[in-house]
Amino acid sequence: VGVPGNLPYVITVGAASDNYTPDDPSDDKLATFSAAGPTVEGFVKPDILAPGGHIKGLAPATSTLAQMFPQWKGDDDYFTMSGTSQATAVVSGIVALMLEADPTLTPDDVKCRLMTAARPAVDANGQLAYSIFQQGAGLVDAFAAINNTVAGCANQGLNIANDLAGIEHYQGAAMQDEDGNYTLANQTGFAWSGGFAWSGGFAWSGGFAWSGGFAWSGGWAWSGGFAWSAGVDWDGLPIWSTTTANAGTWVGQE
Repeated sequence: VGVPGNLPYVITVGAASDNYTPDDPSDDKLATFSAAGPTVEGFVKPDILAPGGHIKGLAPATSTLAQMFPQWKGDDDYFTMSGTSQATAVVSGIVALMLEADPTLTPDDVKCRLMTAARPAVDANGQLAYSIFQQGAGLVDAFAAINNTVAGCANQGLNIANDLAGIEHYQGAAMQDEDGNYTLANQTGFAWSGGFAWSGGFAWSGGFAWSGGFAWSGGWAWSGGFAWSAGVDWDGLPIWSTTTANAGTWVGQE
């Protein structure tokens, strides 16, 4: 996950698709165009998933997009598109409802409640169907997020003012081992990994017990300065290479 979704303070949204069967969640899937983390500085991203496949929205019939892809133009200036931008818009609407219900929520409160209310994809054995680096906390749940009362679980250990001032910079809990596998570790050395791309059926679970809680949604400061080019060399572990995402590129409907 690259810029701007790599910023730890923001809510980064991946995309899921209902596979054109909105009444049957058993065949829902992670969209192929949804980028996987971690970020170059070791933060788990995306934070959550939201519907991002064949989403209908407004686009003038005279727009370049509608002219280029007339097969996806609907009535009354509606247009169907797929993408993480569509998924992000879904979450923006949910956040608006959360703030309408409780205008005192801070950005960290919103992120915390969205993540703790999300439902991860799990297989028949209750194990993650997708990696934490693919689905984050899971599929967003608007009703649960609006009624959630949890606090203090997002952006732990991060001070945006110090970061912007150049006083401190932060790294996340993700590491890459010698075999190229990504894992999570906390400051005491606890490592965790699990979940891979799943081709069979799975359920969006409301009761998955995350190992280590949501500590992975925060970070800790590097001391004594820092430098990086393509990645973070953390405790002598290999540096991972970056990948390039083509922003603004048309993706097929999913």
